[in-house]
Amino acid sequence: MFGVNVPVVEVNAVPEGGYLLDIREHDEWRAGHAPEAVHIPLGELAGRAAEVPRDTQVYVICRVGGRSAQAVQALNDAGWRAANIAGGMSAWALAGRPMVSDSGEAPVVA
Repeated sequence: MFGVNVPVVEVNAVPEGGYLLDIREHDEWRAGHAPEAVHIPLGELAGRAAEVPRDTQVYVICRVGGRSAQAVQALNDAGWRAANIAGGMSAWALAGRPMVSDSGEAPVVA
C-alpha cells in the first residue's frame, strides 16, 4: 500500500517555479499540463531518473494522485526529496492553476 512514507502537498502549496514532474502518459500530457512541468511518463521514470534534479524539492503529479504516489515513493527511496500533489491534475485544474495543451485546443485533464 502506498502512502505510508509518501509526503503529500496541496496543489496551492506548490511554489511558483518549483520543480513539477508530470508522470502521466503522453496523451494525458498533450491534453493539458502545467506550463513549467517536466514530462517523464511513469513507465520511463526508472530509465530517465537522472534527468530529475537531486538538489531540489520535486513535486510529482499525475491525474488524481495514485501513480504519482508510486513515483514519489520510488524517488524518495532512491535519495530524492519528492512530494505527491494531492488530487493531481484534477485538483490543479479545479484550483485554477495555469494549464496549456499541446493540441492547440483548450487544456483539459484527460
